[in-house]
Amino acid sequence: MDVAQQEIKENYAIYSGDCLEVMPAYNKNSIHLSVYSPPFGGLYHYSSSERDLSNCKDYSEFFEHYEFIVKEIFRLTLPGRMTAVHCMDVPSGNSGHDNLVDFPGDIIRLHDKIGFNYIARYHVWKEPLGVRNRTMAKNLAHKTVVDDSAFCSVASADYLLVFRKKGKNTIPISHKHGLSEYFGERQIPRELFKYKNYKGKQTENRYSHWIWRQYASAFWDDVRIGNVLPFKESKEKDDEKHVHPLQLDVIERCIQLWSNPGETILTPFMGVGSEVYCAVKSGRKGIGIELKPSYFKQAQKNINGIEYEVAPGSLFD
Repeated sequence: MDVAQQEIKENYAIYSGDCLEVMPAYNKNSIHLSVYSPPFGGLYHYSSSERDLSNCKDYSEFFEHYEFIVKEIFRLTLPGRMTAVHCMDVPSGNSGHDNLVDFPGDIIRLHDKIGFNYIARYHVWKEPLGVRNRTMAKNLAHKTVVDDSAFCSVASADYLLVFRKKGKNTIPISHKHGLSEYFGERQIPRELFKYKNYKGKQTENRYSHWIWRQYASAFWDDVRIGNVLPFKESKEKDDEKHVHPLQLDVIERCIQLWSNPGETILTPFMGVGSEVYCAVKSGRKGIGIELKPSYFKQAQKNINGIEYEVAPGSLFD
C-alpha cells in the first residue's frame, strides 16, 4: 500500500494517498456501506496532482478513471448493501449561455454497468441566493431575468444517488425500536417524544414514523446546509473557491438507514473527514482515503476531536 501518511485506530483508519492504492488492500465483501462525493466531473479542481480525478483532461477521461474506483467499491461491498454518491448537475461554463451536463445520469449508468442496482435519488435543496452569491453564476442573477430570462437557470439541488449491490443481504439492517434520532432542521412535535425508543407494536411508533416521513421524501429540504465539519483551514492559496464538505445531516441519515452499529463505512474521497467522523460518532468503523495532504491534515483534527465508544471488533477482522 503506497501512502504518504496513515492513522489507524480501533475503529477508524485514514490514509493520505490515492484510493486506488489503498482499497485493494482490503478484502472482498468487507464494506457494509460507502458514502462519498466524487470530484464533480471537472467542475472544480482540488489539487495539482496528476492522480486527482478533477485534473482529467475532459469529461470522458474522468469517467474512464472513475470506473476503476466504482469497480473497486463494488468488489469491497457486501452483496445486498449500499453505496451512496453525492453529486449535482454540472454546468458546462459560466458565460450565461451554457448548458447543464447530466452528471448524475452518467453516474447511474456507470453503476448499472458494473453491477449495482439504482434504488433512490434524494434532492438536497439549496437556497438560490446563497448559491448565486457563492458561485457568481450569471444565470442565477436577477439582472439576467431583467435583460433576457431565456438565459435564466436553476439553483440545482445536490443529489444523493443510492445503489444496492446485486445479491442477497444476509445481515438485515434492523431498527428494532424504530428510528430514534432525527438529523435535520425541523422540530419534532413534542407530543411524539413519548414514543421515542418505543418497545411496543411499531405501527404505533409515531416518533419513528415522523422521522421516516422526512427521510422517505425525495426532497430533503430540511438539511442544515451549514452543518459541516471545519474546513477553512484546509484551503491552500491555489485552491478552487469551492471547498464545502458534505452536510453531516446527509451522511448521518445514510449511516442510520443503511448500516448497523459496529459495521464498516468507507469513503474513498475523504476530504476533511466528514464520513469517517459520522461513522465513528455513531458507533461504526470508518475507513477514509484522501489524496490532498491539507485535507487529510484537517480530517485528522476533526476525527481526533470525537468523543465516542469503541465499536466492537477490528477493522481487519
